Amino acid sequence: MDLKQLTSFVQVAELGSFTRAAAVLRVAQPALSRQVRALEVELRQTLFERNGRGVTLTPAGTRLLAHGRGILQQVQRAVQDLEEQRGAATGMVSIGLPPTLSRTLTAPLVEAFRERFPRAGVSVVEGLTHYMLEWLVQGRIDCALVYNATPSSHVALAPVLEERLHLISARAPGRARQTPQPVMLAELATRDLVIPSRPHALRMRVETALAEAGLTPRVALEIESVGAMLALVQRHALHAVLAVTALQGQADAERLQARPILIAPKRPLSTSLSLATSAQRPRGPLLEQAAALLTQLAQAANPP
Repeated sequence: MDLKQLTSFVQVAELGSFTRAAAVLRVAQPALSRQVRALEVELRQTLFERNGRGVTLTPAGTRLLAHGRGILQQVQRAVQDLEEQRGAATGMVSIGLPPTLSRTLTAPLVEAFRERFPRAGVSVVEGLTHYMLEWLVQGRIDCALVYNATPSSHVALAPVLEERLHLISARAPGRARQTPQPVMLAELATRDLVIPSRPHALRMRVETALAEAGLTPRVALEIESVGAMLALVQRHALHAVLAVTALQGQADAERLQARPILIAPKRPLSTSLSLATSAQRPRGPLLEQAAALLTQLAQAANPP
């Protein structure tokens, strides 16, 4: 197996077509087919099911795709690491963001990155904390903002901030804006919630806090999308538990009210946001500076 064969396989797998992959790679389709076929012969496995509409991965192909992406990214990082020996912030960095922050952080992050590192590239992926921790270990991403993560020998964590959680409800029509009154856990347990499913970090934090008080949540709907959660809160007698940053950029945010949730008087319910990086790979100049930028933007978006 060589890198050229692996690159060809990954491109075909991601595009689902030899024709499209050949166009992207700028090679003749017969040559591309021969490379993939040689890989199948070497591995003694069929990697694709071929049909008139394109190709689909076999179980063996699916497993190889996960490995192939990681291998190619590791090669890219090796080249980048050698470039970074000269002290230049060049190469590519991949950043993971949770859905609750992706909506507000992605645009300013990309804009600031392009201005600060004109010779480097950035990709931003969205995912839940437990997925992003796996991607870090696999080498698919370089750093991520994660919630309530546990340190391990594979992942290094640096605290970023404590993000306070609020009960998001529909504002009664015609009611004047007032200072939001806090919600105690006992009241939270009486509300019908639209909330992500397990093992979403937000869901686990809410359930843990309620369980410690001998309470259980009333889960009406399990929804992952923040936008969908807020839409359902407006249209139905439902409530969501989110940070107030979730309302930023929301066109109809004035129809919603956010009340801070308290575990005890003067003790807010919050989640811990950390910057996660691999503990097993070196951090070059680009990653160091990109991580600092990401931390700075996250803290600016969540003032105390």
